[in-house]
Amino acid sequence: MVWYFDLPYWDPYLVGVGIGLLVCLAFLLSDRPIGCSTAFVKIRGLIEKLIRGPKVEAMEYYRQIPPRVDWQFMIVPGIMIGAFFSSVLGGTFSPGWIPPLWQQTFGGTIYLRVLVALLGGIFLAMGARWAGGCTSGHGISGSLQLSVASIVSAACFFAGGILTAMVLIHVIG
Repeated sequence: MVWYFDLPYWDPYLVGVGIGLLVCLAFLLSDRPIGCSTAFVKIRGLIEKLIRGPKVEAMEYYRQIPPRVDWQFMIVPGIMIGAFFSSVLGGTFSPGWIPPLWQQTFGGTIYLRVLVALLGGIFLAMGARWAGGCTSGHGISGSLQLSVASIVSAACFFAGGILTAMVLIHVIG
């Protein structure tokens, strides 16, 4: 089974089963769904707590989502570390700031790439909070619970992503 980590691409069905088991384990051990957008709220709360002190925890918003380091917080660095090791072990790691498709479509300007990535991240975070969760929270955990709101949200996430890619590549690029 260790050889599986060396593959550049994994079987999506096997990965889906693994994610499903992980979500079930999360519900079993913590009674909480898996999601990433909550971690960014917690990071913001921790930064605000450094600046304003314990008054932050008295805010209504942070009573619902306490600013602390917990397993939901650690999902974000875990995703980055896991993706790095996966790409290294699979032989697909390629350091660089500009992906080949981006460079081919928009040129090699680093400033445009960083600006678009920053704006995309801001819009993604705003949308995730507005929708009450991110693609992993709605698309994985919510769909697993057969939540209609989560299924609709996940469909909108995918439609928005496809539309944005088409506009970026075919209209702007």
